Amino acid sequence: MQGYQQSYVSDFSGNNLPEGWSAFSGAPSSDPGAQWAIDHVTVAGGVLQLATFQDPNYLNRWVSGGVCQCSLAETYGAYFVRSRLTGPGPTQVELLWPVAGWPPEVDFNETYGGINQSMATDHYGASNSQIHGTVNVDMTKWHTWGVVWTPASLTYVLDGQVWGVVTGTTEIPSQPMTLHIQQQAWCASGWACPTSEQSTLVDWVAEYTPLAHKTLSVGPFAAGSSKITLALHAQVSSLAMQIKSEGNPKVLLVGYSDSSSRGAKDRNLGRTRVLAVASLLRKQLASLNVSGIKLSVTAVNVPVSVGGIAQTSPLPLYGKVVISLN
Repeated sequence: MQGYQQSYVSDFSGNNLPEGWSAFSGAPSSDPGAQWAIDHVTVAGGVLQLATFQDPNYLNRWVSGGVCQCSLAETYGAYFVRSRLTGPGPTQVELLWPVAGWPPEVDFNETYGGINQSMATDHYGASNSQIHGTVNVDMTKWHTWGVVWTPASLTYVLDGQVWGVVTGTTEIPSQPMTLHIQQQAWCASGWACPTSEQSTLVDWVAEYTPLAHKTLSVGPFAAGSSKITLALHAQVSSLAMQIKSEGNPKVLLVGYSDSSSRGAKDRNLGRTRVLAVASLLRKQLASLNVSGIKLSVTAVNVPVSVGGIAQTSPLPLYGKVVISLN
């Protein structure tokens, strides 16, 4: 992939889950009637199998398998999964799940018990707004499903061909997420209830990270203020020079507030800050005769990591604007 480097690949050799992967157990919070079990996840012959069948160890209920690559969180990148279904019954989902807080959620291959269609769903915003897309495809055949996640877009890919795109500012996740692959029976909810044992089979997983991705910040702002001080002005000017020298075409600015407990009021403060920085950055870029830079802005009032940088404490982010260059 141009502009990317491969950061992870596995073809599920051996007889155990690869390092960094975990199998699900217990009841999904979204459907207490369902059940996951570790022994419904197997690796053999170069294939990961997630099996749904009536398990006598659980009163003969329909129990499923699910896994996550929970030790590898990234912010932005490309994910590809080669998989197929053995037949209809349980749902099957390949998705990106946030390390902390929900939404966001990015389902890039999801069935609702059938085998003739898949759906992609972008979950975003505090009220769980959703953007859906569907594609007709034989799910019992091997296919390569993918999502390319950038600060400005989600691009859904099937067998190397783009079949859906989501763009925007609030619609695109800007925090660390991990890859999940799972089956689930929804018998207690009255749908996606199998009548025979069925599985999701996964041949391989490959992941890519942007080559030129960087995360910087400007700040701090004075408490409760979005005023651009002389010190902040100098930081934004230096940022403009860096964008010019490195040729970064996309810049995501995330405005942080002073507290994670004030709700919408502090989110508005974060947005006001990021808009002030974006306005000054545009002027600085224009003075340097730099064009073609796409600026995206968003705001948060809760601690999240940006650009794949793990934050041991959210406090250093408060009162700042974090800039992700790609």
